[in-house]
Amino acid sequence: MQNPVIEQFEDDLQQLRHLIDALPVCISYVDADYRYQFINQMYHHWFGIPSSAIINKHMAEVIGDAAFQHIRPKVELALSGKSVTYEATVPYLHGGTRHISAQLLPVFDLNGKVRGCYAMIVDISHNKQSEEQLHLHEERWQLALEGAGDGVWDWYPQTGIEILSDRLREIYGYEKDEIEDLSEELDKRTHPDDLKQMYQDRQDHFDGKTAIYINEHRVQCKDGRWKWILTRGTVIQRDAEGRPTRVVGTHTDISERKQAESALRESEERLRMALSATHQGLYDLNVQTGDAIVNPEYALMLGYAHDSFQENKKNWAARVHPDDFPIAARAFTEHLEGKTNEYRVEFRQKKASGEWGWILSVGAVVEWDRDGRPQRMLGTVLDITEKKKTEALVWQQANIDTLTGLPNRRMFYDRLDHDIKRSKRHHLALAVLFIDLDFFKEVNDTLGHATGDALLIEAAHRLRHCVRESDTVARLGGDEFTVSLPEMHEQNRAETIAQNIIRSMSKPFQLAGEEIYLSASVGITIYPRDADNLDDLIKHADQAMYAAKAQGRNRFSYFTPGLQTAALTRLRLTNDLRAAIADNSLRVYFQPIVDIHTGRIQKAEALVRWPHAQLGFVSPMEFIPIAETSGLIVAIGDLVFREAVIWVKKWRELYHPDFQISVNQSPIEFQGDQERYVNWIHHLALQNLPGQAITVEITEGLLLDASQKIASKLLQFRDAGIQVALDDFGTGYSSLSYLKKFDIDYLKIDQSFIRNLASDKSDIALSEAIIMMAHKLDLKVVAEGVETQQQHDLLKQAGCDFAQGYLFSKPVPPEEFEILLQQQNNSSA
Repeated sequence: MQNPVIEQFEDDLQQLRHLIDALPVCISYVDADYRYQFINQMYHHWFGIPSSAIINKHMAEVIGDAAFQHIRPKVELALSGKSVTYEATVPYLHGGTRHISAQLLPVFDLNGKVRGCYAMIVDISHNKQSEEQLHLHEERWQLALEGAGDGVWDWYPQTGIEILSDRLREIYGYEKDEIEDLSEELDKRTHPDDLKQMYQDRQDHFDGKTAIYINEHRVQCKDGRWKWILTRGTVIQRDAEGRPTRVVGTHTDISERKQAESALRESEERLRMALSATHQGLYDLNVQTGDAIVNPEYALMLGYAHDSFQENKKNWAARVHPDDFPIAARAFTEHLEGKTNEYRVEFRQKKASGEWGWILSVGAVVEWDRDGRPQRMLGTVLDITEKKKTEALVWQQANIDTLTGLPNRRMFYDRLDHDIKRSKRHHLALAVLFIDLDFFKEVNDTLGHATGDALLIEAAHRLRHCVRESDTVARLGGDEFTVSLPEMHEQNRAETIAQNIIRSMSKPFQLAGEEIYLSASVGITIYPRDADNLDDLIKHADQAMYAAKAQGRNRFSYFTPGLQTAALTRLRLTNDLRAAIADNSLRVYFQPIVDIHTGRIQKAEALVRWPHAQLGFVSPMEFIPIAETSGLIVAIGDLVFREAVIWVKKWRELYHPDFQISVNQSPIEFQGDQERYVNWIHHLALQNLPGQAITVEITEGLLLDASQKIASKLLQFRDAGIQVALDDFGTGYSSLSYLKKFDIDYLKIDQSFIRNLASDKSDIALSEAIIMMAHKLDLKVVAEGVETQQQHDLLKQAGCDFAQGYLFSKPVPPEEFEILLQQQNNSSA
């Protein structure tokens, strides 16, 4: 951001330039080699030639050698450090002569050395011609000088008589005859601070020390304002003793010129103050030798004492960071060649302490030598280290994953877009790999998030070592990573990388004193074979990754059009499922749970079914995962619960007061808002039903989550009297510690154990062990998937409490389930 002080200065400088251009005074600046470095518009008007014919040209080339030799002593005096005021008649380059009145002001550098001088010149040729005509034709002298716009006076020192022209009275603000004795008041109207010098200049002329009497002083006008006046006079008569008896001359109003001089000095002072206020370093560089004069702020910025600090080409190059030197050098060269208006570059520079600091250097060439080569550059330096640190932090937060240090999703997309363009330009293939860590959630939930984070960091490290430096590895979020493999010369390279990743992730992770085993599922998509744009490449790689998971994990899968078809099918099913929920098209079926010893139906499991208008009944194995990923599972769970409440209330009233219905809860539902189950409990109370009317079935995986949220929900159920069943027991991370820690009422042995009870002795042994263990913990056991009488008998012999399966009934609509209850009642009557 531009410093406001500098901005104000630039505005002031622009306004000053307009003022200088508007003045009827010729203003120029020449350097120590007598070469023009600045001219105003009046100079263009005077010489009638463009800037290119003046700037950087020697004075002799512009005004002619004769004129230059004539005024050279005055310029030399100004370049020695003195202000010079003079009048001269100089030969004109194209013929003729020109009489000028000029003031030369020296310009100093930071060390007080004269670098050049400003010249303010007025063409008084007309005045001079008039004065010459005065000598030749005295009767016409006043008319001639009046025509030149100057006030004319004719003074007789010995008598004190002074004749004043009408123009002179006008300069002072008086009418022709308004004050007759104005001549007697001229000296009195001179500013007190200017009187001494005016008298001295006049006396020097009277004594013959100067060819002409010239003096600049302030006079007070009629309205009280002060005007600057240039007085020129010449003694034209003397008495026998050589004393002046008649002096003639002119008064010229030079107020505008003086205002310009004042504005210029004020601007220079404001520049010094502005730069001082910014605390910027300043340098004055000799481009050809490489030596520079710097101010104390520059040295202090780098940690050096000003007296001992030397800045030259050799030292500067040694202090610039090697990575930044080419950029800084190129910017410098381009400015010297005229390709840029200013030298502006950011680079790191070594400080006295040895650390690197960021520097913004801005400068411009202000002088050239006689051959047109840059000679002098002025500039500033500003320490922008903190600004760079802030920019780097903002960039890192926007582009880098804070945990692993890998590029995040935003940066990966930017790089992949660049890789696609590069591969397209070189007609080479590109691969995108989508990587998901298998079973990461279980590890994260079991060992804690700190261990999970450490695992992700190690996984990122391993991924980096599986690819080239030119490849991009990124973390999209969670345990999902992506890899971009641009410009593949070998078609099987993506497969080789995928195999390396799978092999690397299969090695045990040594974390938190544990040896952890994971695997990775990798999806691969190829540009341009599978897609020709960024979004489709990532989407197809994601689909291929899910295909690898579906095939058993710990493997890779290429994208195929069939995966896209399957994805479109899932999308359509998701939309249809959303519509089915809105239209109340889903149905709740019930499957009996019987007392294995009495054979009576005492419980039921509520199961959702979807009769699709075009597809028929869609399997829960197909639409439940879709409901979980889309978030629709919560609405489905609430539907099943409310339907279960309706029927359990009816069946408890008609058939058995302790009848109970089980409802399944997905982990997605169970980990959601706790207020949801508060509403369930409230709904049961409104229906005058005890909590025991409902059993909530959860999976073992939920118990692995050590968070307080899970424990508080289980406690909430216990306090409401709602019982909890652990579904599919034996297929996950079964642990007695979980059964002891949480209030579990039922274990449901998974049907995979029941299926081979008759032929596999180990399965019956496991079932017996589960039943015995559950009873020791005061838990009831429900066997799922009972389809034969033999399975029933073996479970009964093992002491199982309840059985569920096709041996008794498949899931049926509530009306058909009620018929089963009626038949049971009739048979017992």
